[in-house]
Amino acid sequence: MMSRFQEISLRPCAKINLGLYITERRSDGYHNLETVFYPIPLCDDLTLALSDEDQLTLEGFALEGNPMDNLVMKAVGKLRTEGYEVPPIHITLRKNIPSGAGLGGGSSDAAYVMRGLNELLNLHIPTARLQGMVSALGADCAFFITDTPMYATGIGDILTPCELNLAGYWITLVKPDDFVSTREAYGGVMPRNPQYDLRESLRADIHTWQETVSNDFERNILPQHPAIAETKQKLLDAGALYASMSGSGSAVFGIFADETYIETPYFQFSSRL
Repeated sequence: MMSRFQEISLRPCAKINLGLYITERRSDGYHNLETVFYPIPLCDDLTLALSDEDQLTLEGFALEGNPMDNLVMKAVGKLRTEGYEVPPIHITLRKNIPSGAGLGGGSSDAAYVMRGLNELLNLHIPTARLQGMVSALGADCAFFITDTPMYATGIGDILTPCELNLAGYWITLVKPDDFVSTREAYGGVMPRNPQYDLRESLRADIHTWQETVSNDFERNILPQHPAIAETKQKLLDAGALYASMSGSGSAVFGIFADETYIETPYFQFSSRL
């Protein structure tokens, strides 16, 4: 049964990684990891509207490649190949989340397309089913179906709810212009068992996190990308209670007790969590 509404507007959010440990190289070439995905209020703007043909209008940050190959269109196609009746859709996507930043913007957009079409078209797809379908488009896509804090293992696709609440703190996020490819990020990683238990570390006082919660990608990326390393140090010097690269970068974030901006020529976002 079709919705009586002709369109729906959504705000796909970004995520940060609180800790990221590469624990094992798998036989299929991927890596098992351990991390906590945490949603942040940096969001794209997404509108889904019933149309005469599939269309995608992109605004904001420029994206490379054929627009019709974008993950949002793949999400529409995935629903159709799974047997759901999805009529022609006009998608308008304003990119406010920078790409190549380790913030999951593309994955979030894809997940929110599925969420939005599920509501707009009254498809009644259960949450677990949505997560399973969207996982085929990217390992971290499933997180954005609920976008609540999640402890993630496997390749980032095995999710367990995490009772972590940073409400009241502020985040300042900076994205240097450096590009870090997935190949470069994983090429410098040596899988290992983490020194500290991630969930126990995150349950401890936030003032201890800088000593016990780390991102394995930093060991190789920071020496090769001075702008990213300098940005992280600026955040710490400005009083960040915890600062880290998100995912494989190049965005770096700091968690602060109060609103904080730093002097930087790069993209910067600050908000209460």
